[in-house]
This record gives sequence, C-alpha cells and structure tokens, in this order.
Amino acid sequence: MLARPAAVHAQHSMAGMSAHAHITIPEDAIYTVADVEFMQGMIAHHSQAIYMSRMAEAHKASPRLLRLAEKIDQSQVAEIAIMQDWLRRNGQAVPDTSSWRTMRMAGMLTDEQLKELDAATGAEFDHAYLTMMIQHHEGALQMVEDLFHTPLAGQDVDVNVFANDVVNVQTAEIGAMQRMLSELSDK
Repeated sequence: MLARPAAVHAQHSMAGMSAHAHITIPEDAIYTVADVEFMQGMIAHHSQAIYMSRMAEAHKASPRLLRLAEKIDQSQVAEIAIMQDWLRRNGQAVPDTSSWRTMRMAGMLTDEQLKELDAATGAEFDHAYLTMMIQHHEGALQMVEDLFHTPLAGQDVDVNVFANDVVNVQTAEIGAMQRMLSELSDK
C-alpha cells in the first residue's frame, strides 16, 4: 500500500463542489478526497433526479413512466441516506438534498432543461423526462468511472459497493428508459 502523509488537505476538484471547501483525510483512512467528493457530489446528483421524478404526477405522466419515476425517487432517497451516513461517520461535510441547486455534476440538467421539463405534460413530458433522465444517469456513470480512475479511490468497501450499485442499477434503468423512449417514438 502507498504511504500517505499524516493528513491530506485538498480543495475539491469536482465542478460545483465549492460549497464544501475543505476536506481533511485522517492518516489511517482507506478513503480519499475523491471518495468524499464523489459521495458529496452524488447526493446533489441524486437530489436533482428526485426533483425531476416528483414532477411526473403533476405533469400527467403515463402510468408506466409514473411507476419508473416513483422507483427512481424511492431508491435515490434511500441512497442519499446511505451517503450522508457515510460522510457523517467519516467526519466530512454532509450536503443536504437542496445541494443540487448549487452543485453541478456530470449529466445534471441545466436550468433551461429543467424549465423545458417543467413546461411539458403528458406524452411530451414522458419523452422529455426519459431523454433527460438518461442524460442524468449517464452522468452518474461518468462520476463512477472518474472515481475508479483516480489513484487510490474506491478502495473503501462502502464507497466501492455503493459506486458499483450505482452502475448496476442506473445501467439497467437506462436500458428500460431507452426501450420506453423507443416505444414512444413508435406511436
């Protein structure tokens, strides 16, 4: 194993992470600055997906899309609790679910895209939601890839398992959303 200095102090390198300006990693920690940034950033990322998903009912989404949106909402609420708990246990700053409004991670929707989604109803909402949630999920997959390409990152068991779960679940959801989008286009 590579030696570490007594404590590592770093500025966040992920875009939009300025809300949490300083990370201190204990000497004996298995986790890295990249692990902390990943967990903090993924809280913001998941929170925006929840916000998007909660639009579905009011925007007259189809029953099938509504079920998907509810599933995404429920699973990501639970995952946020896991990430917040991990950060607390490791003495790190814990973003709340409003953090998506100030932190921008890969794949997150722009303000203009959110307005476009909010303006849509019915089949138009279904199409916009699916297209934008695919983009959103692909961003989460990019965040995991970036994590695992960072030296020493992803070795903490909890971070590793969580990141791999994100890949498995969101890859499956992307496939389901692509099929739903294709079916909408066929109509």
